[in-house]
Amino acid sequence: MKQQDYSLDDLLAIMARLRDPEQGCPWDKKQNFASIVPHTLEEAYEVADTIDRGAMHELPGELGDLLFQVVFYAQLGKEQSQFDFNDVVQAISEKLVRRHPHVFGDAAFNSEAQVKANWEQVKAEERQALDNTATSVLDDIPRNLPALTRANKIQKRCSAVGFDWRELPPVIDKIHEELDEVMAELKPPAPEQDQDRIADELGDVLFACVNMVRHLKQDPEAVLRRANDKFERRFRAVERALHSDGKDSRACTLEELDDYWRQAKVEQG
Repeated sequence: MKQQDYSLDDLLAIMARLRDPEQGCPWDKKQNFASIVPHTLEEAYEVADTIDRGAMHELPGELGDLLFQVVFYAQLGKEQSQFDFNDVVQAISEKLVRRHPHVFGDAAFNSEAQVKANWEQVKAEERQALDNTATSVLDDIPRNLPALTRANKIQKRCSAVGFDWRELPPVIDKIHEELDEVMAELKPPAPEQDQDRIADELGDVLFACVNMVRHLKQDPEAVLRRANDKFERRFRAVERALHSDGKDSRACTLEELDDYWRQAKVEQG
């Protein structure tokens, strides 16, 4: 039997029913803006994971879960007479038209760099319009972004106003400089080491590495995810080899484990 065809209006009505004071779902009724934020983040990561795995047949469902988060916020806004779903649609439509004058207007850009420069200029004007006390291009970068993503965004904003190296060598030199500063903090005996200063210097190393990734036109989150996946793949191969040989990693020497690791690298690539 064919399932019912649903529309966006149906989804909005379903959301309203879930929040109905009398007939709604007990869980949905007790939620608020803050309480569903973790679910929104989780759904966004699940979309990213689905795309990363190439599981396109799962993507409509995952995107639906993410859309439901938007609909949920819109329902909460409507109940509090602050905004509704139509306001959300209006806001994003206006923003897209405003930020693409070369598509919806008479502006002409000859390169992707010009498009990006215009994008940043329009965003700066939007920030100023929303908050005329804003004094920095960094003012509206969310503090709860993943740290790598936030570092990348901070660096991009600074680069857009000219605060950036134009070539790669000084970027790499900065990484070496920051590593040297970490090593300088490690010179005293362990009991005398300043852990706060060590943390600061380690943070500088990570920030400098993000800068190198950005200059190489890569995304730091994606690059680190690839590294995580590669390490996990190789480590699982080590575990299988150890199990096949009847060995426990905790009873092996570092040299033995290194041999297993090198073999996993050959096998796994």
